[in-house]
Amino acid sequence: MCAPPLPDPADEAARGDLADPSDRSMAVLPYRLRAAGLGEVADVRPVAGGTAARAALVRLRSGQQVFAKTLDAPPGEDVFEVEAEGLAALRGAGLRTPDVLAVGRDALVLERLVPRDDDGATWEQLAHDLARLHATTSPRHGWHRDGWLGTYRQENTWEDDGHVFFARHRLLRWLPEPRLRDKLDAADRRALERLCDRLPELLPVRPASLTHGDLWAENVMATAAGLPAVIDPAVSYAWAEVDLSHLWCSPHPPAADRFFAAYAEATGLDAGWRERMPLLHLRQLLALVAMFDHDWGSTGTVRRLLAPFRDR
Repeated sequence: MCAPPLPDPADEAARGDLADPSDRSMAVLPYRLRAAGLGEVADVRPVAGGTAARAALVRLRSGQQVFAKTLDAPPGEDVFEVEAEGLAALRGAGLRTPDVLAVGRDALVLERLVPRDDDGATWEQLAHDLARLHATTSPRHGWHRDGWLGTYRQENTWEDDGHVFFARHRLLRWLPEPRLRDKLDAADRRALERLCDRLPELLPVRPASLTHGDLWAENVMATAAGLPAVIDPAVSYAWAEVDLSHLWCSPHPPAADRFFAAYAEATGLDAGWRERMPLLHLRQLLALVAMFDHDWGSTGTVRRLLAPFRDR
C-alpha cells in the first residue's frame, strides 16, 4: 500500500501548525519524520548547540520522545548514513551511543540522551571507555569511506603511514578552502606545509586506533542511567591522541581533569603527552578557520602555532 502524499510544509507553517514556522528546516521536520516511518509528531522543540545541523527534541503522538536532526540542504546524500554508521562502530568498540531510530537523506532520529553529570566519576568512566575504544586498532590509517566534519567532507583515504595520513588528510586538506585562503596568507600556508614535512620529528609513531574524531565536551552526554555517551562522531582509524587533544584544548569542566588522569593511567601515556596536544589539535583549528567567518579565535591560534615554521 502506498503512503498518502504529505501536505505542503509551507501551507502547514502558514497556518501555525508547526513549532517554528520561521525556520524552514524545523517546519519540514515533522514531514521528514513521518516519511521515515516515525508516525505523527505532537511537538517539536528546537535545541541549540550544534554548528551544522538543525536539532530538536520531538514528542511523537505515541508519547515517545526522540532527538532528531536535519539540514536545510544536506551537502551529500550520505551525511546522516555516515553518522549512523560511525555511531554503530563506536558502540561496537566500547563507547555508549544513542540508538539510531531512523536514518535518511534528510533526517537522523536518535534515542534521546540527557545532559551528563559533571563529576569525577562520569569523566573517569569516559576515560576507561575511550581507552577501550582506542585499543581497537588497524594496520592502516583511514576508513573505508570518506566522512563528514559538520558539512565538510572528511577525507579518510587509507595510508600506511600515520604522519602522511595526518598531514594530507587532516591538515593540508584544508588549504584549498576559501575562508582559510582568505584568513591565512601565503607565508602561513607555506609554514603549514613545512610543519607537515617535519611531523616525523615532532610526533612519535603511534598505531592507528579507532577514534571518535570530534570529541569535545559538548559531544559527551549521558544515558538515562547516567552513564557517559557520545554523539556526532567523525570516525576513522587515526592517532588516539587526536581525540585526547580535542578534549584537552577545547573548553571542558574542571571535573574533566579526572578524565585525563584516568586515561593516562589506563593507557600508559608518556610524560610528554601534554606538549603534543596543541599540535594535534591543529586539525580542528584549521577546520574551524575554514568553516566559519567567526572562528572563535582559531585563526590567531593557528598563526601562533605556525610561527616557528615561517620563513626566517
